[in-house]
Amino acid sequence: MSIRCRSIRFRARDAVELNGLVWEKDGVGSAPPPLILLHGGGANAHWWDHIAAPLAERGPVYALDFRGHGDSAYPEERRVGAFNLDLEALVAWLGRDDVFIVGHSMGAGVALDHASRFAATRAIALVDLARGSARGTRRRARLALLLRRTWPSFEEAVARFRFLPESTHPTESLRRHIAEHSVREEPDGRYGSKFDPLWFGLPSSPRPDLSNVRCPTLLVRGAESQLLSAESALELTRQLPHGRLVEIERAGHHVLLDQPARLIQELQAFFEALPEER
Repeated sequence: MSIRCRSIRFRARDAVELNGLVWEKDGVGSAPPPLILLHGGGANAHWWDHIAAPLAERGPVYALDFRGHGDSAYPEERRVGAFNLDLEALVAWLGRDDVFIVGHSMGAGVALDHASRFAATRAIALVDLARGSARGTRRRARLALLLRRTWPSFEEAVARFRFLPESTHPTESLRRHIAEHSVREEPDGRYGSKFDPLWFGLPSSPRPDLSNVRCPTLLVRGAESQLLSAESALELTRQLPHGRLVEIERAGHHVLLDQPARLIQELQAFFEALPEER
């Protein structure tokens, strides 16, 4: 059976309209708990396009555009913790809370916080959650996002599009595919990336109590990451009640771009090894 992708729209409880994507097999009736993919800061749901289809072989896969990102609404009010509301809205829209969640970077932080507050969460995978970054690296990345640039044409914006922090391993075809889905026209006629830079001037959300994360948790670190140190990855895994660490070679912070096939392999193995019920 073929896997098709379609868009979905729904609202958070504070009325912000959100956009998402779903990949699912045609003609499939009952399905296992849904898998939710959460992007990092300055990214959007389409960053998962090349990852989602293979994962959808086991069941439906959903990717969310956080508010102020991608094709979701760009509210004027920006407050710490709002992205958690977006995930909760998607879970409510799905009508079941026994979800699998895979989050990258900022999305990993949202996934971790959600699992600490909602015991029904089935399992989470944290892809290069930022902890113990090299001196100044995280601050430089946030500053670059805050100072988001624009370009005079769509084609130039796509050509100039770069990942933050810089990633050297993705193929050019993958970079261009993501760039084409990550650029929008601005009110002044110029073109910039599909995110509101003012979100990156807010303070970080408080860290959750890791002892409350009772579901199986996979932490995936890019071996070349400058945002998740090897020491912090080990310490975080030790603090999680059911944590496991995997390190992927020839990958930096953007593991899903640098080594997508290996990431898919690790995620599939993680999900297949889970017991039927917790």
